[in-house]
Amino acid sequence: MKTLNILSGGAAQGLVRSLAPAFEAETSLGIAGDFDAVGAMADRLRAGVPTDIVILTAALIAKLAGEGLVLRSSITDLGRVETALAVRAGDPSVSADDAASLRAALLAADAIFVPDTKASTAGIHVAKVLAQLDIADVVADRLKIFPNGATAMRHLAESRDRRPIGCTQSTEIISTRGVVLSGTLPPGCGLATMYTAAIPTHASSASQAQRLIALLTSPETYALRSQAGFVSDAT
Repeated sequence: MKTLNILSGGAAQGLVRSLAPAFEAETSLGIAGDFDAVGAMADRLRAGVPTDIVILTAALIAKLAGEGLVLRSSITDLGRVETALAVRAGDPSVSADDAASLRAALLAADAIFVPDTKASTAGIHVAKVLAQLDIADVVADRLKIFPNGATAMRHLAESRDRRPIGCTQSTEIISTRGVVLSGTLPPGCGLATMYTAAIPTHASSASQAQRLIALLTSPETYALRSQAGFVSDAT
C-alpha cells in the first residue's frame, strides 16, 4: 500500500491514528511517519526527510514557513492542547488548583515521568515550571526523561515506583493505556499549545495531504478531536 508520509509532534498521534482508517478508505493511502518531539520533527524536515504533511506547534510551523519549508496557504490549526498531569490507572488522582498544591504534588512523587526537556513542547515547559516552583534541584534525580510524551506515559504505566506522576500533553496521556488524565496545570503554571498542520513545499502527495488536513479539522470530526484532547478556540 502506498503511504502518506507525516512528521508530527506526539500530541497529534492519537487523533491521526483514530482517523487513519477513514482516510485509507477514502484515498487507499496508509499513513506512515514519525510522532516525536516537535523540535526533532522540524529538524527532520530541514534535513530533507520526504514528508507530505507536518503537524507541529503553530509557532514552529510559522518558523518553517519563514524558512520556505512549508506552504503558507496550507497552514491550518487543529486546536489547543493543554499540558497536564497523569497517574497510573488505579492510583489516586493528583490535582493542583494552584502553584503551591502543584509544588506539593511534585515533591510527594518519587518519580516524575516527562518528555524531552529540551526538544518537546511539554518537556521544555515542565523544566520551566520546576524552576518557577524552585524545586528543579530537589527533584532532579526523580525525573524520568524520555524522547517524547507518549514514551514517557508508557513507562509511567509500567512503573513500579510507589508514587509516580507524569506531566506531558493531555493528548498523549489520553491515548496511552494504563495511565489517566489527572488534571491540567494550575493558573500561572499552565500551558495550552496550538497545534497546526501544513504541507511541506516539496511534498510529493500534496493533494492527499490536503485531504487529510481537511479530515483532521472538519466539523464532522470535532467530537474525535475533543475526545483526543484538542480544545477549539470556539469552545
